[in-house]
Amino acid sequence: MSRLFFVLANWPLGLLHPVGALLGWLTYLASPSYRRRIQAHTRQAGMSLRQRWSAVAHTGRMVAEMPRLWGRPANQMLGDRVQWRHPEVVEAALAQGKGLLLLTPHIGCFEICAQAYAERFGADKPITVLYRPAKQAWLAEVMVHARNRPHLLASPATLSGVRQLMRALKQGQTIGLLPDQVPPEGMGVWAPFFGRPAYTMTMAAKLAHQTGCQIVLLRGERLGLLQRWRQGADFVVHAEAGPAALMAAIATGDPAQSATAVNRAMEDLIMQCPQQYLWGYNRYKGPRREILTRQDAGGAA
Repeated sequence: MSRLFFVLANWPLGLLHPVGALLGWLTYLASPSYRRRIQAHTRQAGMSLRQRWSAVAHTGRMVAEMPRLWGRPANQMLGDRVQWRHPEVVEAALAQGKGLLLLTPHIGCFEICAQAYAERFGADKPITVLYRPAKQAWLAEVMVHARNRPHLLASPATLSGVRQLMRALKQGQTIGLLPDQVPPEGMGVWAPFFGRPAYTMTMAAKLAHQTGCQIVLLRGERLGLLQRWRQGADFVVHAEAGPAALMAAIATGDPAQSATAVNRAMEDLIMQCPQQYLWGYNRYKGPRREILTRQDAGGAA
């Protein structure tokens, strides 16, 4: 499997994305439970049928582009293939010197956000991200190879990994989290997400409250074939400062209030490009009955 993965890493996105879109539709048609979940989630968010169909294809594209993103040699630069919108927001946050927390939901090419940050800003302020190791040995090895890059440290979601995040922030560096991922039991609270209670991580708000770091929201937009041809890029990374309502909620130190504000900020970000969100993810499931330990993987970004 690892050999096939790295073979696919050499395929161009112009080929990977159509294949991925087809796989996305085949999965949607073949799995009744998956299909019902996407239908329910997109309907709940008020999306049109056309947006739902687009989301099905984009989910497949997301999976298909992973080999190219993860299998890219560490010394191979993204360069102009990734464009930024409002990088000055990141620059201003870094200038505060208090550390930076990047919040990125499962929208578009979320994997590109940390890589793009590391390439543009990491020489001065490296980024640390948490990840949940894969259960398959070959994929776990690929993830370690793929996510550890120059100025980008990928740490497994253990207690030591969380401590690494705290140290990075205290040193004025940057960390990245996926706040719309269901955390293990005891590491979240129930808060509304598109009008329905979802178990939401409290880690992001706690880290921000304890360190006083800046918060920036990022999303990686996947460009279509015509857009790529016109713009000479594959992805666009959009940056926006953490909204005032989010910062005010975090300042209270109240977990439920902070989680609600985080979810609201993610909703607003997602609805900027709803067809690229991962609507098939079981966001409303109950938490896993496990705790974060020194060795066991948890459910962070």
